[in-house]
Amino acid sequence: MPHWYQSGVAFFITFRLADSLPQPLLRQWREERAVWLRWHPEPWLPAEQREYEERFSRRMQEWLDAGMGACQLRRPDVRREVEHCLLHFDGTRCDIDAFVLMPNHVHAVIAPVHGYDLSNLLRGIKGVSANRCNRLLGNKGPFWMDESYDHIIRDAAELAAFRDYIAVNPKKAGLRQHEYSLQLRNMLVT
Repeated sequence: MPHWYQSGVAFFITFRLADSLPQPLLRQWREERAVWLRWHPEPWLPAEQREYEERFSRRMQEWLDAGMGACQLRRPDVRREVEHCLLHFDGTRCDIDAFVLMPNHVHAVIAPVHGYDLSNLLRGIKGVSANRCNRLLGNKGPFWMDESYDHIIRDAAELAAFRDYIAVNPKKAGLRQHEYSLQLRNMLVT
């Protein structure tokens, strides 16, 4: 699905570890989504947007919360590396409002500062953190899945909903406090 970018807005993003979903499951999801998108070209009506969210976005989040894969982000040292990379340009190239590092994925609310592009920021965060985490783990090869999910936050109600989603995600997934990292900074205003 194409990513829509707009200057001066905040995004809810999700990116996940390369092994967070079994390939057959991911392949089936992509095929179903491709067919659905062919039958539902944009712009979408509100009912179509809800259907897409339910069939594809929510289902993906449920699979991620199931904790598939090696879940390397359970390790505090690995999480610290990802957190360091996520916050490296906070306040200069982007503002990070909230984030949670789950065992196999990351959710965040990020607002790129004027002149900086979300895709370049994410490429840097994911690239540097992948190198550092692979070094810690003694691994080579992909650490993150190439594809990320992003959603432009349209208003204060959506911002509040995404903050709440981030805050409750660890509890919903049944995680203990030492298995995730959470920061709710609530610094953005829409």
